[in-house]
Amino acid sequence: MKNILIAILLVFVVILGFMYWEQRNDEKESLEENTALIQEQIRNVGKLVVTEGTFSQVFTYKNSKSFYFDVLSARKKALIIVNAEVSVAYDLSKLDIEVDEEAKRVIIKSIPKEEISINPNIKYYDVTQDYLNQFEAEDYNKIKSRIEKGLKEKIEESSLKTNAKNRLVSELQKIYILTSSMGWTLEYENQDITNSESLENIKL
Repeated sequence: MKNILIAILLVFVVILGFMYWEQRNDEKESLEENTALIQEQIRNVGKLVVTEGTFSQVFTYKNSKSFYFDVLSARKKALIIVNAEVSVAYDLSKLDIEVDEEAKRVIIKSIPKEEISINPNIKYYDVTQDYLNQFEAEDYNKIKSRIEKGLKEKIEESSLKTNAKNRLVSELQKIYILTSSMGWTLEYENQDITNSESLENIKL
């Protein structure tokens, strides 16, 4: 009778051990599957998010030089029309993310800064120049610099950068929705992202 009880006890211990091992194995497989799915989603958002806009400028460039104690002067001027295509982009392949499997946390360590690209199409009209004061490379460089400065000011005043950030947030929300649905936590700058509004308020 004693041997039977010992045998039953051993069988019971073996069964419990097998069930515990099977449960741990299932948990490990589930964790690996979830981690792989999250990493795949991160790769999916690893693309360039671009917002584009068109800006126009019209201005007149004037320059004059004086000779012989200001008795003579030589002038040059031009009407300049600029149509520029501008893009604001986030290269999400540069998104620095760490996946902490043990703590079930996805940590956004850094978000790339926006990249502003300006492609101006410059056309000159009504160009006049005196023999002693003609257009040179320095003039064109000054004009280009003035154009870029003016366009950057227009970009800051426009909604282009805001629209680009909104598109960035919509891509990051895909990561948040996935991690939240799996019971994981999304973190940025030591702060837990607890809802979609938290992403909209992130500082870039």
